[in-house]
Amino acid sequence: MEIRDYTQQANIGIKQNSWQNWLKSLVLLGTGLYMLVLLLTGNIGHYVNVANPSIQWLSWLVVPLLLSLGGWSLWRTVKPAPTTIPANQSRLTTTALVICTLPLILGLLPSRPLGADAVNGGVNIAPLGLTSASSGDIAPEDRTVLDWLREFGRLGDPTVLNGETVDVIGFVYRELDMADDQFMVARFTMSCCVADAYAIGLPVIYDGAPDLAEGGWVHIQGTLQVGTFRPGDDPLPIILPTLVEPTEEPDTAYLYS
Repeated sequence: MEIRDYTQQANIGIKQNSWQNWLKSLVLLGTGLYMLVLLLTGNIGHYVNVANPSIQWLSWLVVPLLLSLGGWSLWRTVKPAPTTIPANQSRLTTTALVICTLPLILGLLPSRPLGADAVNGGVNIAPLGLTSASSGDIAPEDRTVLDWLREFGRLGDPTVLNGETVDVIGFVYRELDMADDQFMVARFTMSCCVADAYAIGLPVIYDGAPDLAEGGWVHIQGTLQVGTFRPGDDPLPIILPTLVEPTEEPDTAYLYS
């Protein structure tokens, strides 16, 4: 009786272990292929800072590593005599493997960068933590929203920027206390990955603002003029546009800090 019970338990362990090995192989191979697709399509930039060389080569290194591990796991799974694991030791491993399949399932959904609907807590217009001496080396018409905030921090006195030419792209963001002719031209910036991304922006005063779709991408040309954007705000550079036109979302929606 004891021998038969042990045999039944061993058979259960073999079946569960085989199922786990197949799932593990599929997760490893699927994740490797998913990473490869993200890299080849450029959509990897929706999740990590691809402007960082270290992150870029690590992302590519992950692909052959995952595919190699998946191939090895698959080869071990199809061997005639797989290693057996008692049934009572498989529950945690199965749970962990099922959790690991979630990124693959979510990966089937359309991949989009963060936009206006993802802004939580408002848009940062303060140069705190964004100061960079290199911003002064960039021509005004070539500066991004992030470059302008860095320049504000570098100079300290915003009135120095009166009359400077601005040419930026961003999405339209509004808050409830803004006037009808006010909005922010905003972008998300990230340092490492999407987990540390946050929204930054420049204030804009434009008569045609009510006609702009919330979250829509716009190309803005104009000049800076220091003033008060909302009651109680300190004076800050505000864009007075000469051109505001809808545009396509840029290939790289994030600005990398």
